[in-house]
Amino acid sequence: MSLEELRRALAGRAFSTLDPSALSPEYLRTEGALRHAAVLVPLFDRDAGPHVLLTRRRPDLRHHPGQISFPGGQVEPFDTDSLSAALREAREEVGIEPSDVDVLGRLSETLVVVTGFRLTPWVGVVPYPYRWVPHPGEVAETLEVPLVELLRPGVHRTEPREVHGMTHEVHFFALGSDTIWGATARVLSELLSAWRPA
Repeated sequence: MSLEELRRALAGRAFSTLDPSALSPEYLRTEGALRHAAVLVPLFDRDAGPHVLLTRRRPDLRHHPGQISFPGGQVEPFDTDSLSAALREAREEVGIEPSDVDVLGRLSETLVVVTGFRLTPWVGVVPYPYRWVPHPGEVAETLEVPLVELLRPGVHRTEPREVHGMTHEVHFFALGSDTIWGATARVLSELLSAWRPA
């Protein structure tokens, strides 16, 4: 599937939103307490195939240290909406200018299990090559990952985990010596279900 075909697939795809009433009272007392956050899922064509840009968070950060994630963060009062927050954070974290992003659509709202944030993922295409500018205070490195690598047999798995009094299906992607997991892996799983190579 091409990125243009993915645009059409996302346009015709239903996405879900979180139902706070389905969460345990323990969850509602977490630090995030369902505060809204957003990420950009930056895609680009490289070597005749779609890739996704991921970041490795600095190991000394308070939240999710060293984890692989998408550029994103909390939706602030000055943001117009979750999309503007995702684009702002992508510019701050990796230097992607909002005007360079061709937004394809959004994916389902998901829960950041550990911190309790409700996360809206937005999918956008970025021209390539692009000069990523990782924020030195947040990003240790950027990773350019072919989507086909994430579809290889044995790369993706799920397992149940109990967090804050609820059992969740946690997604994992084995990427060389790294493991992508949690909300990032859940977003990737939904993206890959919408995209398949032709």
